[in-house]
Amino acid sequence: MGSASVGAARVGAAGATARAAVRPVPPGDEGAIGGGRSGRGKDKSKAAKRRRRTNILTAAAAVLVILLGAGVVGGTYFFDDVDLPPPVTEDQSNVIKYSTGATIAKLGEQNRTVVPEAKINKVVEHAVAAAEDKNFYSHHGIDMKGIVRAAWNNFTGGATQGASTITQQYARHAADLKAISINRKLREAVIARKLESQYNKDQIMGMYLNYIYLGEGRYGIEAAAQGYFGKSVLTPAGQKGAITPYEAAVLASIIKQPEPDPSGGHKGYDPNYNLAAAKDRWEYTMKNMLEMKWITQAEYDARKYPKVKPVTKAGSSKATSGPVGVVMRHVRAELAEMGISQQEFDKGGLTVTTTINPAVQKAAEEAGSRKSETSPMHSKPATYQASVIGIDPKTGAVLGYYAGDDPNGLDYGGYMDGQTLKITGGQSPGSTFKLYTLAAGLKEDISFKTTWDGTKTRPNGKKISNAGAEDSAICKGKIKYCDLEYSTIKSYNFPFYWIADGIGREKVIQAAVDAGVQHMFPDKGDAIDLTKTNAATWKKNFDNEVAFGQYRVPPLEHAEGVATIVNGGVRNDTHFIKEVRKVDADTGKVTIIKGQKSAGKRVFDEAQMSNLQGVMAEIVKVDDRDLKGGRESIAKSGTWEFNGGSGDTWFVGGIPQLAATVWVGGKNNKVELKDGNKDMFGAGTPSKIWKKFLDASAAAMNWDNEDFPKRVETGNPDSPYANGQEPPPPPVQQTDPNQGCVLGFIGTCDNNNGQNNGGNPGNNGGNTGGGNPGGGGDAGGGGNTTFPTTQGD
Repeated sequence: MGSASVGAARVGAAGATARAAVRPVPPGDEGAIGGGRSGRGKDKSKAAKRRRRTNILTAAAAVLVILLGAGVVGGTYFFDDVDLPPPVTEDQSNVIKYSTGATIAKLGEQNRTVVPEAKINKVVEHAVAAAEDKNFYSHHGIDMKGIVRAAWNNFTGGATQGASTITQQYARHAADLKAISINRKLREAVIARKLESQYNKDQIMGMYLNYIYLGEGRYGIEAAAQGYFGKSVLTPAGQKGAITPYEAAVLASIIKQPEPDPSGGHKGYDPNYNLAAAKDRWEYTMKNMLEMKWITQAEYDARKYPKVKPVTKAGSSKATSGPVGVVMRHVRAELAEMGISQQEFDKGGLTVTTTINPAVQKAAEEAGSRKSETSPMHSKPATYQASVIGIDPKTGAVLGYYAGDDPNGLDYGGYMDGQTLKITGGQSPGSTFKLYTLAAGLKEDISFKTTWDGTKTRPNGKKISNAGAEDSAICKGKIKYCDLEYSTIKSYNFPFYWIADGIGREKVIQAAVDAGVQHMFPDKGDAIDLTKTNAATWKKNFDNEVAFGQYRVPPLEHAEGVATIVNGGVRNDTHFIKEVRKVDADTGKVTIIKGQKSAGKRVFDEAQMSNLQGVMAEIVKVDDRDLKGGRESIAKSGTWEFNGGSGDTWFVGGIPQLAATVWVGGKNNKVELKDGNKDMFGAGTPSKIWKKFLDASAAAMNWDNEDFPKRVETGNPDSPYANGQEPPPPPVQQTDPNQGCVLGFIGTCDNNNGQNNGGNPGNNGGNTGGGNPGGGGDAGGGGNTTFPTTQGD
């Protein structure tokens, strides 16, 4: 009869944590049933003869005990002393998928998918019985002839043998019986009999099929069927894609010895490693299937050895070798939030569909990774690092996430520790944080037309820095009455400091929290969870510089806040999991543990957000980052200094379908960032990454060219919070009532028909190229339509 090796299968105590597989031992050793004699010669000394005689007598006694039956399985003390272990809950892998359904990876110590026996194609069960134990459905769990033969050989110097039935093989696994001894064999037999009295044949077969090792890192019959043939054993016979009798026989024939003997012995029965032996074993299995009438004569006569899939390299999954692997720690964190413990995750059996779209993920990686030859980062030093985060603003789903190339390294997007899943760091957002200051200011009825005094110093007398720009260069010399819109586009700091000072910096922080920022780091110490602290704590730990991004935040949380603004003030919780499914191993019932998160919450006024979006649209134009095809986008740049240069640089914003947040900074440690010989600003490399990411994503997803809502100007231009000085009155000019010309210029009034505004710096507002309908130069009423390219943030 067929015999089996279970030496290759994972051996573990009932309910124990999974351990690495125990690889096959050479035929002839325990677990390699039917193997030949051991290679050692007999010791012919008198002492050895006496030992052999003793072993023979012991073996005979043991065999007698077994044969008597009543002594072992009929109620003796030995029978009663052996407990029936509970069925082993087999550890299995978790399948992680893209939003499209394609598999990202299988996570877990063992590539196993537990399946319900009732739904397994019967031809598979019959093939396994034919290969391993053709009398499985008729015996009572014990092969008496095999036990006698094994006991005799083991005690008389012959090959150590198992001769186990399928029930005995599972009994050995369930009870963690590993020692090679007659006592183990007796216990195995007792447990097998008890299993047969507790469970029916189908149940035992199901437990066995979910436990066995079938080579190439595959545990259980489903993983083997998927791995060798790309099929499921759950597909009913006769349906398209169902396992055929010939394929089932291949799988069953592997069980005897799934892998080559590492010491150079038998090469096993995996057709990818030993096709000749695999075919011989397959013929044996097919013959037994015919003999037991599990296949017809016609099926047997038509047999043809099926082609199996080639070996795949272990660990080649993108999740263990590429940037998408960093996503896995966020998946685990969200599972914990759903109530799925680490223990349950390790147990496996989950199918997690993430929000990650493969096309958007590819775009993020190609835009942000130095390894990508088309990335603006490719030519940068190895000490530079970028993160690129793409979020669907309408749902909060993370569609693309590049946070580093090492899945086990630092998460430059969320700064989530891979072991503790805690937030460990962040980066200073610089002027991109002004979006929250503006949201807070708009809520307090501050208009973009308000003017602000850039010469006013802090209460301690310290000057407010504006990226090192001289006062004379700020606002085209109108630093004392610079309007908020132009200040936002040019990214001056002084209006934002005074907004925070006027309305209270806690309101700026509250706007950031409302948008999605949860953690912020003070100058010294650990992160403060803003959702679990109050305004008093915020005022104690953060100064007015929060208004223009001094304090570090995790880029992923900032990306959620950016998505809220891109979505017109409706916040959706950022998430990486779309759906979690679990199959009940007993019933096959699929349970959806968690679906995509609920609808968003409006946190900012719609009209105020359209006002802010309108200004952000101008930034895209100024920084020359228009997207392909005239696609409308909004953005904000940001930079925070380091060693007198740039240490953190950002470009954030997006299109209606995708909010994009890009950070560039130092890898591991801060470095002074350069674009060529000049300091890097957000409007440099980060904006190029941002544009490349959005262009590629929009093209790959075939998104419509969607516009943002029409701008609605809100707020009070005369807000009491504004501190801009009154602009000097225009010079008093006398005119000739008869000619309508300025006195002193009679005779030249008709020159160029009055079209010399663009070239005469003495004219009112002439240096704007006629593009300032509000008058008063660059800062006249916030009506600017053209701006010079920004030199900083």
